[in-house]
Amino acid sequence: MLAALVVGMVVFEALIVVVANAIPPGQLFTAGGKGPPSAYQAFSGSSGDVSIASHPGLLGAGLTHPFWIAMQLTAIGSLAAAAVAADVESGTVELVMVRPVSRTRLLTERTAALVLAALALNAAATLAVAVGVALSPDIHRQVPIGGVFAAGLMGWGFALCLIGPVMAVSAVGRRRAQVIGATIAIGAVGFAVNFIALAWSPAAPLRFLSPFHYYTPGDALAQGGVLWPQLGILVGAGVLGLVFAHLVLQRRDLAP
Repeated sequence: MLAALVVGMVVFEALIVVVANAIPPGQLFTAGGKGPPSAYQAFSGSSGDVSIASHPGLLGAGLTHPFWIAMQLTAIGSLAAAAVAADVESGTVELVMVRPVSRTRLLTERTAALVLAALALNAAATLAVAVGVALSPDIHRQVPIGGVFAAGLMGWGFALCLIGPVMAVSAVGRRRAQVIGATIAIGAVGFAVNFIALAWSPAAPLRFLSPFHYYTPGDALAQGGVLWPQLGILVGAGVLGLVFAHLVLQRRDLAP
């Protein structure tokens, strides 16, 4: 599964770079002399300073596209569900523990596997975009290579922001469906909340509840550096979730 996701990520990001190089972004998202709506900031991965009708915005769209989100959610949801909840649901967790394997070791090793899987996905996307930018002088004039790697680091922070809470759900839950549901709620619903908050001003305060408010690859691509405050919030949310998962797993009943 992971190999297929990595290949799909590389192909998709390469396609985004090809489109950005072949067609000026301004022609894709402007009509009648008007720029794209402000809600399109959600698709460009920007807090408002970068338009999707630009090379940084279009490449940022490739790093916040529903396809990109689906790839991330597939890896995180399936592996997080298998971490604890799936073993509890099937009744195999007691067999694992009898070796004996401590609860801390169980969760730590499976969390590490999930973090490495997320790192592989984001590294694949980052390298695909970096190669494309390096081979395209027009794009490179607006997007520094450092910005590409900064956006990739932000993507890994976003993945960690999802991993922490869904691992906590896996540590608490008894069904893998609960973990998959939590993954979708944080990822897909989080994107929808951010989009609504950008499109409808009365809902603007809701953007702070979405990880996509802090994951802004378009800004990182345009500025050429990591947005440390946003990255800190993403990583901090993930770490808190993992700490909670460890605390809960030490005390819960693992009987199916």
